[in-house]
Amino acid sequence: MANRDAEIQSMEVLPTALLATIMTKLDVPSICSIASTSKSLNTCSSHILSFLPNFLLLDVAPSIDLLGPLLPPNPYLQTLKVDCHRLDDSAIDSLLRPSLLELSLHNCSDFSGRLLSQVGARCKDLRSLYLSAVAEKRGRSIHVSDLEELLNGCTELETLILMFDVSTFVRDSFARIWALACAKLVSLEIGYVSSLMVTELLTAPGAHHQSPNHTRTSILPSIGKLCLSVDYITDTMVKTISKNLNSLTHLDLRDAPIIEPTAAFDLTNSGLQQINPHGKLKHLSLVRSQEFVATCFKRVNDLGVLLMADRCSSMESICLGGFCRVTDTGFKTILHSCSKLYKFRVSHGTQLTDLVFHDISATSLSLTHVSLRWCNLLTNHGVVRLSSNMDLTFLDLRDCRSLGDESLRAIGTLTKLKTLLLDGSDISDLGLSYLKQGVISSLISLSVRGCKRLTDKFISSLFDGSSSLELQELDLSNLPNLSDAGVLLLARSRVPITELRMRQCPLIGDNSVITLASMQVHEDWCRGSTLKLLDLYNCGGLTQLAFRWLKKPYFPRLRWLGVTGSVNRDLVDALARSRPFLRVACRGEELGAGQWDTSDGTYMHDYEEVDELEQWLLEGENDESGDDEEMEEVENVAELVG
Repeated sequence: MANRDAEIQSMEVLPTALLATIMTKLDVPSICSIASTSKSLNTCSSHILSFLPNFLLLDVAPSIDLLGPLLPPNPYLQTLKVDCHRLDDSAIDSLLRPSLLELSLHNCSDFSGRLLSQVGARCKDLRSLYLSAVAEKRGRSIHVSDLEELLNGCTELETLILMFDVSTFVRDSFARIWALACAKLVSLEIGYVSSLMVTELLTAPGAHHQSPNHTRTSILPSIGKLCLSVDYITDTMVKTISKNLNSLTHLDLRDAPIIEPTAAFDLTNSGLQQINPHGKLKHLSLVRSQEFVATCFKRVNDLGVLLMADRCSSMESICLGGFCRVTDTGFKTILHSCSKLYKFRVSHGTQLTDLVFHDISATSLSLTHVSLRWCNLLTNHGVVRLSSNMDLTFLDLRDCRSLGDESLRAIGTLTKLKTLLLDGSDISDLGLSYLKQGVISSLISLSVRGCKRLTDKFISSLFDGSSSLELQELDLSNLPNLSDAGVLLLARSRVPITELRMRQCPLIGDNSVITLASMQVHEDWCRGSTLKLLDLYNCGGLTQLAFRWLKKPYFPRLRWLGVTGSVNRDLVDALARSRPFLRVACRGEELGAGQWDTSDGTYMHDYEEVDELEQWLLEGENDESGDDEEMEEVENVAELVG
């Protein structure tokens, strides 16, 4: 704390204009947290929000009462990113500003379609728009006319991301209104749309010939990036996209069939051959999810991949999911044809074996991201060959059940590796100890979920004496032999973990929660301060005692908590009420906000001191009567930025 006080004192002597300029570089929680440390900083902070160019608050979901004071009139605001989980249409006036160039509103389930129409009416200079989950709550409605007003009003849009279901819109109207879309639109992402709607959109009247003497005019002439989740990836849709979007460099298609597709509603070798006719694609992702039914692209084999590979020499990233009939021949062709490839991902590659990587060292590839999930024929030998790519920073080997300790000996040499996912593999404590020799110093994320042979010993061998590590995410879920003793070893290592998952661990109990609440990473940080996510769902030893340690002031930065709701339901509800900005999940859902563009900031809250934002607000209320309701609101705002 002494170092922070010295920094604050040094800021006080700066000219006001310079101080304000510096503070505009901080995030909102950081600005608020220093507001009460001195009179000069207090004065500056009270005005800074009126000309702050960027406002990002995605780590918590504020109510309109708490958001209002943080969003005063500000003609200079250009970027606004907010989690709208606790907001509805009444917040539209506070959120939408004519000065905005970038707007990201997440979790808008309690808004109606009016949000879209009002964005079009009020934010005409927008360059980038992200909206998710709009009108998903029961009783909220959204109409195609709302989307029409959005497209008609935002005439400068370059990026449009609509992460919700648009398949309920009337098909003919949906296709027609895209003729209104800004000609500058280069990136389009849609959370869910039917393949038929996509085809009709790209062949709508606005995209047809004007006359026999005119060339075809694309309805989205500048689109370079297209990301869609659809019901079925079909030949017709792929051919239509390839034919009409001439500037496409990034194509990401994902489907999740609810029944086995028929030939007319599926992707075949013929459709795959139509991809990338202009040779401009840099990124290609075709994934069939098995969320609803166990199915794959049964009408695509090695021939289809070979035909596609002829046009993919400039590809930099390829992701193929659910191509169950493609063998080593097809996958190997990709690796040997795409000399610029640095991202290679395959999921449910049921026929992919070690032979794919047998002579990979003879290629000019410099792979940095590799994902081989659910590739059960891959063994240690294949991973050893793959590890010749010393620039690997991301390696996902989840559910490759034939992998063991020898694969980790090779992985341990990858000194640039930052993410390593090993869920469900046959590794042991000995194997993880190999990581200590090199790779552990660079890791940011490690997952060993469901590795049944692991015990507390691997924590000691991996993290002992490793307080300088920057590991941020650790998944220890579904480990039957992990106990409170292992968590104690982890806490003693002082590794600054921000996300810790230990769901489905029967031996984890109250002592683990107490240990984590007392964990101190650095001398001047509060105990338990680094954890922002803690998943304890279905851990066998948790009692009422653990819930006492989950209350304030412990875990001051915690934003996501997973527990079992059927046990101690009253305690779960009470905890949620006492910490309104803590998301308590009790139905077993996966936690996290990995897709969010969040900023951790630099401020660490010390629970032994008076909350600095709370003190700032209280100083402004000294001359007024502070009733209980106002005091409660002050506490909520304090936690908002804590």
